[in-house]
Amino acid sequence: MNKTDRHLAILLELQRSKVVKAEDLASLFETSVRTIYRDIQALSEMGIPVFGAPGQGYSLMEGYFLPPIGFSAEEAVALLMGADFIEQRLDGDYASVAKAVKSKIEAVLPETVREESIRVRETMRLLSAGEPRTGLHEKERLRLVRRAILERRKISFSYKKKTPEADGNRESVREVEPYGLAFVQGNWTLIGHCGLRQDIRHFRLSRMAELVALDTPFAMPDGFNLNHYRPQDDRNEHIWLRANPEIADKIAESGQFYIESAEEREDGLWVQLRVRTPEEVLSLILSWGGDVEVMEPESLRSRVREEAEKMFKRY
Repeated sequence: MNKTDRHLAILLELQRSKVVKAEDLASLFETSVRTIYRDIQALSEMGIPVFGAPGQGYSLMEGYFLPPIGFSAEEAVALLMGADFIEQRLDGDYASVAKAVKSKIEAVLPETVREESIRVRETMRLLSAGEPRTGLHEKERLRLVRRAILERRKISFSYKKKTPEADGNRESVREVEPYGLAFVQGNWTLIGHCGLRQDIRHFRLSRMAELVALDTPFAMPDGFNLNHYRPQDDRNEHIWLRANPEIADKIAESGQFYIESAEEREDGLWVQLRVRTPEEVLSLILSWGGDVEVMEPESLRSRVREEAEKMFKRY
């Protein structure tokens, strides 16, 4: 990043944040603190009202705003495609806002840039596995959960797990402190503290029912940051598959985070998976049909055999 671009980026960061430390700016733009001091001095000499408070950081004079900024065709495409994603995947409140944003962006673009951005967007399309858009029922759950997060209110819902618990039940009622939402492999997932399990758990919105926001408030844990949060990896069971090498691309393109490794040997493609329970990948293995054989564990081999026998009887 050259000096001019960095000056503009610093100004945008100051406008976005109330107070920013020189050390944080240096880390953000991968430069030295001394360089940031010089950049701030240069902005002040340009007439930009930047104020510094010892031990606190820099800020812009209240009420100061940058004049409208022009967009390149690439920048316009990034914004418009981002709005497309929001329209497809978020609830109705943001879907209508996304449409309005697209109209405003397109209205202020110079004709040449607008035509170029249209041409580029016509060559790309947002697609994902499963449903092309978030379903209406899931969007309504998303809207309710999103508001509960912002209002710091607990939520209650009936939840159906993919695999049964130890007692054989798949469905249970949960009361959760909602911390945040993540869009994972085409599905919206809630991250929050579960009162039933007394720990942070993840819940797919598509598996919720009877969702209600409660009047019970909660406080976000000190130091919790959704962007920095990493769930504990408790996938301790290993599965070995032997696959037909001809479906190596199909396996790789499945994008399954269960897959640890794939190695081509003389007797086929050996694929290692790491899971919490083998049941998690049963449907995945069955989807590959006769091109895959479970080698370990024996319990999963038996489970696949049982499902295959059921299928054979049906046909």
